[in-house]
Amino acid sequence: MKDTIKIMGIRINKVTLDSAVDKVHEFVNNGKTNVIYTPNTEIVMAARKDDELRNLLNEGDLNLPDGIGLVYASKIKKKPLKERVTGYDISIKIIEIANKEGLSLFLLGGRQGVALKACENIKEKYSNVKIAGFHHGYFKGTHTGYEGHREEMEVIKKINDAKPDILFVGFGAPRQEKWIHANKDKLNCKVIIGNGGTLDVLAGNVKRAPEIFQRLGLEWLYRLLKEPWRFKRQMVLPLFAILVLFSKDDVVE
Repeated sequence: MKDTIKIMGIRINKVTLDSAVDKVHEFVNNGKTNVIYTPNTEIVMAARKDDELRNLLNEGDLNLPDGIGLVYASKIKKKPLKERVTGYDISIKIIEIANKEGLSLFLLGGRQGVALKACENIKEKYSNVKIAGFHHGYFKGTHTGYEGHREEMEVIKKINDAKPDILFVGFGAPRQEKWIHANKDKLNCKVIIGNGGTLDVLAGNVKRAPEIFQRLGLEWLYRLLKEPWRFKRQMVLPLFAILVLFSKDDVVE
């Protein structure tokens, strides 16, 4: 059995949270820069119409099934993913690995002060994590349409001077994925992960959905109830379901 499937052209790894953690352990020790992406249903739908995004996602070292819709689609097409693995959950596991092994972490993204507060909260709970540094996401760079801008080069230098083992990039999709892909070869890190709103949760600015919503795979509904402006974005979910149901080739091994 293959350990990946493709959903609408995007390679997704068949992993559990535990096996994803095992992969992170491998990445920390394999002597190269490893990239983790966390595609959900919205990202997969966006990549259908964005060749650049689709191609760079398929170059990731580990693509986690962050959306419950992806899991349902794989089961409907009888090529089941093992379980949903969220960007937040793997990020917490990565922090736990860093705490156990004394690894260093750099946080990049969010508004001014978000990454700093997230670092403070991490250090309070995981005292053995080495905080290499942090920087907000409001600079001119690939993610804002200024690839190679002086500000971007300064941020990359700041990261490399700090020599982190792990880099969290939280710009939101698809900006974080495009930034990582454009700059991964310039960064001296062992693990780079694009993890969206994780920094806001770590900073205490955003709360995760209640556990019952998480267990039922309804975090999207909780966010919609809390933030009705998401309605237009969430309309891709029923379209995704229709495409999966009526297409023969949207989920393949």
